[in-house]
Amino acid sequence: MSQEHPNQFALLGQRRFAPFFWTQFLGAANDNVFKFAFTLMVTYQLQLSWLEPKMAGLVIGALFILPYVLFSATSGQLADKHDKARLMQLVKSLEIAIMVIAAWGFWTTNVPALLACVFLMGLHSTLFGPVKYAYLPQQLSERELTGGNGMVEMGTFVAILLGQLLGGVLVDTPVVGPHHVAIACLVLAVLGRATAQAIPPSPSTDPDLVINWNPFTETWRNLKLAHQGLAVFRSLLGISWMWFFGAVFLSNFPAFAKEVLHGSPQVASLLLAVFSIGIGIGSLLCEMLSKRHVEIGLVPLGAIGMSVFAIDLYFASTGLPAAEPYTVSAFLAVPAHWRVLADLTLLALFAGLYSVPMYALIQLRAQPSHRARIIAANNILNAVFMIASSIAAGAMLGAGMTIPQVFLAVGIANAIVAFYIFLIVPEYLLRFAAFVLTRLVYRFRIVHDERLPTTGPAVLVCNHVSFVDAVLLMAASPRPIRFLMDHQIFKIPVLGWMFRLAKAIPIAPQKTDPATYEAAFAAAQAVLDDGEMVCIFPEGGLTRDGELQPFKGGVMKLIEGRPDLPVIPMALGNLWGSFFSRVEGGKAMVKPLRRGFWSRVSLTVDAPLPAGQVTPEGLQARVQGLLNTRAA
Repeated sequence: MSQEHPNQFALLGQRRFAPFFWTQFLGAANDNVFKFAFTLMVTYQLQLSWLEPKMAGLVIGALFILPYVLFSATSGQLADKHDKARLMQLVKSLEIAIMVIAAWGFWTTNVPALLACVFLMGLHSTLFGPVKYAYLPQQLSERELTGGNGMVEMGTFVAILLGQLLGGVLVDTPVVGPHHVAIACLVLAVLGRATAQAIPPSPSTDPDLVINWNPFTETWRNLKLAHQGLAVFRSLLGISWMWFFGAVFLSNFPAFAKEVLHGSPQVASLLLAVFSIGIGIGSLLCEMLSKRHVEIGLVPLGAIGMSVFAIDLYFASTGLPAAEPYTVSAFLAVPAHWRVLADLTLLALFAGLYSVPMYALIQLRAQPSHRARIIAANNILNAVFMIASSIAAGAMLGAGMTIPQVFLAVGIANAIVAFYIFLIVPEYLLRFAAFVLTRLVYRFRIVHDERLPTTGPAVLVCNHVSFVDAVLLMAASPRPIRFLMDHQIFKIPVLGWMFRLAKAIPIAPQKTDPATYEAAFAAAQAVLDDGEMVCIFPEGGLTRDGELQPFKGGVMKLIEGRPDLPVIPMALGNLWGSFFSRVEGGKAMVKPLRRGFWSRVSLTVDAPLPAGQVTPEGLQARVQGLLNTRAA
């Protein structure tokens, strides 16, 4: 599917990504040139008795979001049924037609026609959304998904920023401003259609799908479809919450700049700029921090940062003295304002770390045949949460709260929501623990991680050196692993709680507890039947001298009757002597910082073997060979 590349920017030189990226970029820019210019025109240049300036932004925003609620379900079906490249080309042709009407509306100052075009551009974006996110996993490998999503998120927010700046500058030109906007919108639409033409074919994932044209019944069906995979569905809720959170800040920037920071309209644009830059940086950092995997351990880190800097923004912006409206240069000359800008930048950066892995997770784990419909369900939920955000923020402001107090309330609410999500989906919390362990406690290197399968059942076999072996393997794998683990480990404080959260399967020796032994293998077989991965440590316990112990026969019971099941030998290196391993006296975790922070450890993954060719002795020889190779 894909060739290796050094980083996510190299995707911009490849046909499978670059035309799609620029099509998305130009579409997002055009949306915002059109909407922002139209909003400013109604607010500052026209006197309409039936559309007051203070209501213009709300009306335009509501009209744009409405198609997401009405037509997302239909657009998801279309994206699953048809070739995605062809569908994107048709949608961009529709954009040209809409912009022809909009150009006439700007030229003749026909506000009803422009309002109709707002709705139609919302429809355009509704049609494009599911196909956009369903296209990426067809063209990018698992190792490229996080970087590809990061590039798209970065590009989208840069396009939003540039589009709003361009729309504001063009419409402000005396007399001919609306004419210039009309020309710019048409040019951007034509350029978007031209780049879409170069998008490579992306075949249908469900060509026999029968379209249900009833948006209400199909919306309900999409939500039920998404709910079948709980990790995916709760990720949809997590993304929708991010849009709720972000909409509170974005919608209040103009009033925040004017009433709290005492700035000019240009200061409001500055706030939008730093917010967009923060999102872009956070989105691009995801690939580097995740080591080119779908790393959902970044999500809790993002949630923590979002709350910390939203709360600090309240303290940074409370009690600022009244002043004449600041220009941008005067605003930047006040030292206290730099803290506000830093909070907004970092808040947005952590929002990028929060959202990109969730999008990648949905794309990776949703069934390909109805992936676009899952994305459509996400768009529906996003729209509902954004509407709820406007209502909630309006209610708080109407109750007499200040804008900084609203930011504080949302920051605290984010911490509560994040805590709840991580409790009901412990995989996020576990991957965060694994992320911290492999970045701060150890320098973790994985050799041949491409041999870990991204789909289908498999048995992983590994040496057992420390109490955190399972955590390290979690960090290495792009998907969840169910571990067969000694029942005694569940009695260890913190680690036992963590492994219960990970749904590790307790196993006891057959001679001492035959019921637990049989129940463990029955549970592991059920996991394999569901197409998931199981890991077993065949030594039966932690090594007491650092050497590989004889492999027991439990692995043969696990793969019994499955001759084609892939069995993957792995070896953890350089963990012996660390805090979590035993020492010569037989005890572990007795001397903190035994080897200091950031000591080197490794995981080497061998090529998969069919279960029919596996013996305990052969697997032991394979793992020993991996250890010898690393030692050499």
